[in-house]
This record gives sequence, C-alpha cells and structure tokens, in this order.
Amino acid sequence: MAENETLESITEHERILQEIESTDTACVGPTLRSVYDDQPNAHRRFMEKLDARIRNHDREIEKMCNFHHQGFVDAITELLKVRADAEKLMGQVRETNQRLQEAGKEVMAQKEEVVRCRLQQRNMAVTVEKLQLCIPVLEMYSKLKEQLESKRYYAALKTMEQLENVYIPRVGQYRFCQIMAETLPKLRQEIKDVSMSDLKDFLESIRKHSDKIGETAMKQAQQHRTFISAMQRQANLGCTKPLYSLNGRTPTQHNGGLDIDGSAEEDDSEEEVLTAQDLVDFSPVYRCLHIYTVLGDRETFENYYRKQRKKQARLVLQPQSNMHETVEGYRKYFNQIVGFFVVEDHILHATEGLVTRAFTDELWNMALSKIIAVLRTHSSYCSDPDLVLELKNMIVIFADTLQGYGFTVNRLFDLLFEIRDQYNETLLKKWALVFREIFEQDNYSPIPVETEEEYRSVISRFPFHDAEIEKQPFPKKLPMSQSVPQMYTQVKEFIYASLKFSESLHRSSTEIDDMLRKSTNLLLTRTLSSCLQNLIKKPHIGLTELVQIIINTTHLEQACKYLEDFITNITNVSPETIHTTRLYGLATFKDARHSAEGEIYTKLNQKIDEFIQLADYEWGMAESDGRASGYLMDLINFLRSTFQVFTHLPNNNNDHAAMSGKVAQTACMSACKHLASSLMQMLLDPDLKQVSLGAIQQFNLDVIQCELFASSEPVPGFQGDTLQLAFIDLRQLLDLFMVWDWSTYLADYGQPTSKYLRVNPSTALALLEKMKDTSKKNNIFSQFRKNDRDKQKLIETVVKQLRSLVNGMSQHS
Repeated sequence: MAENETLESITEHERILQEIESTDTACVGPTLRSVYDDQPNAHRRFMEKLDARIRNHDREIEKMCNFHHQGFVDAITELLKVRADAEKLMGQVRETNQRLQEAGKEVMAQKEEVVRCRLQQRNMAVTVEKLQLCIPVLEMYSKLKEQLESKRYYAALKTMEQLENVYIPRVGQYRFCQIMAETLPKLRQEIKDVSMSDLKDFLESIRKHSDKIGETAMKQAQQHRTFISAMQRQANLGCTKPLYSLNGRTPTQHNGGLDIDGSAEEDDSEEEVLTAQDLVDFSPVYRCLHIYTVLGDRETFENYYRKQRKKQARLVLQPQSNMHETVEGYRKYFNQIVGFFVVEDHILHATEGLVTRAFTDELWNMALSKIIAVLRTHSSYCSDPDLVLELKNMIVIFADTLQGYGFTVNRLFDLLFEIRDQYNETLLKKWALVFREIFEQDNYSPIPVETEEEYRSVISRFPFHDAEIEKQPFPKKLPMSQSVPQMYTQVKEFIYASLKFSESLHRSSTEIDDMLRKSTNLLLTRTLSSCLQNLIKKPHIGLTELVQIIINTTHLEQACKYLEDFITNITNVSPETIHTTRLYGLATFKDARHSAEGEIYTKLNQKIDEFIQLADYEWGMAESDGRASGYLMDLINFLRSTFQVFTHLPNNNNDHAAMSGKVAQTACMSACKHLASSLMQMLLDPDLKQVSLGAIQQFNLDVIQCELFASSEPVPGFQGDTLQLAFIDLRQLLDLFMVWDWSTYLADYGQPTSKYLRVNPSTALALLEKMKDTSKKNNIFSQFRKNDRDKQKLIETVVKQLRSLVNGMSQHS
C-alpha cells in the first residue's frame, strides 16, 4: 500500500516538473500550489526531486559547454585580431566625420534658412487661400451696410440670406464670422423696426392726404359725369359732330384709377390729372410688405395693416358736430372717405393679398352703415333747401365715385329718397314763407293794366284767357289780384326746385314724374292750403278781401290743368299713363273758397252781434217811441252798404258774376237769419224777466225795418219773399201778441194752414209769462180791467193751455 502511494507521488512530481519546464513562469502558481495540497511530506519529496532535476540539467549544460569551448576560443582569437583594424577604422571614421561636420555647417545654416522660408511661403499661401474665402464675406457685409444706410432694406435682406447660406459657412471657424452671424438677426430686427416705422409714417401720410385724394377723385368723377351728360344731350339732339372736353380730349376712366382725361381750365391750359401715387408715396407699404414676406412674418404685417386701417376708417367716419351747418363740412367728410377707399382700392390692386376684396367689402359695408346713419342724422338738422340740394349732389358724386371703384352704393341712393322727403319738407317750409309774403304784400284788388305790354306781362306769368276782357279797351282790370300770377309762378319754381333733387337719381321719367306730382300735391294741399286758411282767419282781412280771395282761388283752380301740362312737358310722361298721380289743387282751392265763404258769413254775423250788443231796450216802457231803434238802423245801413260792395265788385265775365252773386246771396240770407235769431234770443233771454206791451210794439217796429230791408232786395237774385222768410218766426210771434189772437192760435195749433204755424208754444209761453209778471207789478193791463176784468183770467187760461201744449210736446218727444 505504501509503495503504491510512493509511485503515485513520484509520477505526480514528474508531471509537475514538466509543467514548470513547459509553462510560462507567470502561470506556475497553480502548479506549485498543487504541491502543497498533497500529502504532508510531498513538499520535501518534491524538493528532492527538483534538486535532482537541477543537477541533471547542470550536467547537460556542462556537457554542452565542453563541446563548444574550442569554437569559442577560436572566435575570441579572431576578435582580438580584428580589434586593431577596428581601432584604425574608428580613427578614420572620426576624422571623416570631423571633416563632414566642418563641411556641413554652412549647409545646415542654409538648410534652416530654406526651411524657414518654406514655412513662411506655406503660411502665406494658406493665408492667401483663407483671405480669398474671407474677402467675399467682408465685401458682402460691407455691401449690406451700404444697403442699410441707403435704406434698401429688401436688397439688404437678400444679402443677409446669401451671407448666412453661402459665405459665412465657408469661413465659419473664424471669430469675426461668428460675430457677424450673431449680428445678422439684430440687423433683421432693425430692418423690421425701421420698415414698420416707415409704414406708420405712411399711414399718417395717407390720413393727411385722404382729403386731397378724395377731392381729386370726386372732381374727376364729376367731370366724367358732366362729359357723359353732354354726350347724351348731344346724342338726343342727333348731332354727328363729336363732343370734346375743353382741352380737346375725351375723358375716360381707368379701372377705378383717378386719371380721367378731359379736365381743363378756361384759359385752355391743361390741368394735370393727379393720381393717388402722385399724392402719396406707396413705396413704404410695398417695401414693408416685401420685408415681412422675406422674413416669413407676412401674416403679422397684414393683420397690423388691416387693424390700423380699420382704426383710421373709424376716425374718418366720425363727422364734426357742426358738419350740417355748411357745404364745406359735408364736402370735407366725403373727400376723406373717398380718399380712404381710393387708397384701399389701390392697395388691393397693387399688392397681392395685403388686403382682399372681402376685407374691403367688409370695411365698406361697415363704413356705409355709419355714413348712412351720420347723413340721416345731420341732414335732419338742415333747414335750408339749397344746402340739402348741395348735399344731394355731393352724395350722388360720392356714390358715383365709389361705384367706379367697384363698391356697391345702392343704399346711398335709397338714402337719397329719405333725404328727398326731407328736402321737400324744407321746400314746403320755404314756400310757406314765400306764400305768406305774397299774401301780405297783396292789395286784394283786381290787377289794373294800362297798356298792352302790361297785359302781356301778366298773362305770360299766368295762363289767363278771357275773350270779353281782351275786347275791352285799355285801361282795364283783370279779375284776380296781383298774388295770383305770383302764386302760379312760385308753384312752377317749386316744381323746378323739386326737379333739381330728382335729377341724377338713376330713376325713370315715370318715377320722376310721380315724385314731382306728389311733391306738388303736398305744396297745394298742405302748404298753400294752410297759408290760405291762415290768411282767411286773419282779423284784418275784411269782407272785400275775402271775396277777392274767393275769386283768386277760382282762377288758381282753373290753372291747375296748366300745371299738369307743365309737369308733363318737363318729364315727357303722358298724363294718360297708368298710375300717373293727379294734382289735387281743385280740392285745395275749393276748400279755401268754402272757408272764405264761411269766414264771410262769420264776419257778417260777428258784425251783427256787435250792433246787437248796442241795443238798449226799455223793456218796461208803456208805449213805443214810434220809430225804429237807432242801433238797428245803423245795422241795416251797414248791411246795405256791405251788400252793395258785393254787388259792385268787378265781374268781367258771367262766371265771376254768378260766383259773386251766389256768395252775396248766401251771405245776405245768412245775415238775415242770424239777425232774426239774435233778435229772438234777445226777446227770450232768460235774464229778461219782464216785457211790457210797449216794448213789444217797439220791438215790432225794429222787426218791420228788418223786413223792409229784406224786401228791398239788397242782393239781386232772390225769388219772391225768400229773404223775408228769415224773419217769419219773429213776425208770427209778434203778430200773435200784437193782435192778441190766442183763440185762433190755440184753435189752429198743429194745422198746416195755421196763421201762426211758426210760433212754438214754449216760445209763446216764455214771452207771455214775462208779460204776465209785468201786468201784476206795473198794472200794464189796467185799460183792460176798465173794459173787461175777465182779460186777466183769459191770460191765465192761455198760459195754462200753452203749458199743456208744451207738456204734450215733451211727452210726445
């Protein structure tokens, strides 16, 4: 067993030694560790084995040395022999080296100079090469500075773009290029700021020049309109000769531009046609637009521009508070608005997308609403028709000007129809003053004509034709007063004034004819009618003046057909056309005549009342004075003289005579009826408590004078006793009391053939009671008591029967 272990140990040691001999020394650690991991005496045995192996190798080394020793000795011998030659050769080498060193010193010096020069040459070449790359960059930067100084900002931006994309990348490693690259964004911002400042200056400039731009545009539009109107008139006249403007050129309008040829001064010197570009420098807005486009910020610029223009539009649309007072106020307002939109139209066509048609239309619609509201408000303050007409003309030119630039203006023409109504109102107010002045200056007497020239002058102003008057010799009188031809002329002037507003409204002749007729109807039915009514009601207008007014209105009524013909000749619209408005002057003058007639009757009645108030009856007198009262005789004399004036008015034809006669008859009948009614009321006045028989007799004398007046035919034309019937109620009442015929009255009451048919029981009762009270207090009936004391009882019986009749009438009612 021990022997086997020893054999294994020996074998293991051999293996370890072989590994040590064949393995790198750095890897022998694990191998040596295995020696210590074996049996306790393995280390000693391994050391013994190792020593044995070392001795074995030493013997082999010794054998090998012995084998090569002779060759080594021979080699040493040979080497010693060569040593002397080597020392000799070394000396020669040192000597040669010395000579070479002495000879190479100059070459080395030249070599260093050449190297230095070559280095400098190489550096210079590199420098030139780099400078050739840098110089274009510097030149471009210098060019950029020049462009900025000369304010060529768009070119400067292009130069910056080339610097950034082409030149700076080539030499980007240099410090100056880095500084330059850092400077370029700042320069861009400076360009944006400067261009924006220029844009603000531009916006301020167009604010200042909008007035002049608008004035020029409206002036040229008016010239173009005048030229077109002249061409139309020439075409209507059938002329073949071409019509030229004053400077010999035909005006034309270019795509909404301002340049319209054909404007010239009277001295044959051509007036330069100014355009928006002539008045305003648009380069700042173009430049700013290009700059922002290049910088990729176009949207910001567009929004800013549009926002600022909207603000300016609101400022332009804000009128002055006193704009309505003068034409210049309106003109300046329109010029500013036109100038604003002419600039916008130019920007629209000269730039691409800075403003769009939708934006300008939106701006115009906003402005149009504001303009209409402003004009509607301020025009309402205008009381001068001339100013309203000037406003209308300016609105038409304003609309035509903007229509030439493509803006819709229909609402402006609709506004003109509203202003037309206001214009008509101002005309009506003006003509009301004219009519009042004519009425105040009229003498209300027939027009005297001394010569044929005077006669022709009158009929040239008023369509009056009367064969009988024409046959009369001069001097003669025309039936109407001086106000009639003046009124007729003023109505025509009103029609002309109304026509002025209707011109240029782009309306048909039929519509213009209708407008003229309606406005003329307003003049006749409202203004003239009101003036006539006020005239008739004036206190100083007497009966003679009222009769003359009736004659005047008759002639004016007859002249209405000539006014219709006058309007027809102006508008060339046949009066037979369907829907043609007729003039209502007939009704106006008829109403005025009726009012004048009614005023005649009223004034007569008022005069009668004045005389009646002078009556001073002694109601308790025992017997009458035997003559009529003085107040009544004065009243009858007044009526007689008044109706004589009516009768002797100049009636140069049958129509006037019939009219005057009818008015006189009606007035006379009205006066008699009113006189009878007033006398009756006086007799039955509730405040009158007692009436004597003597007072009745005196009253009867006054009524007899009234009847005599009525029977004397103060106004011709009454048939029979028509006028006397006005006093029939009084006559029958007085006869009843004077005759004391109560039995007949009571017996025949209610019969158509009754002698006292017009006597009302209540009237008789009231008067009888007044006499009854007098009989009791003043003993009026003493004469009856002497003859028959039953008379008093008879009165009481009559009173009872009258009361019975009155009660029966009230119950029947």
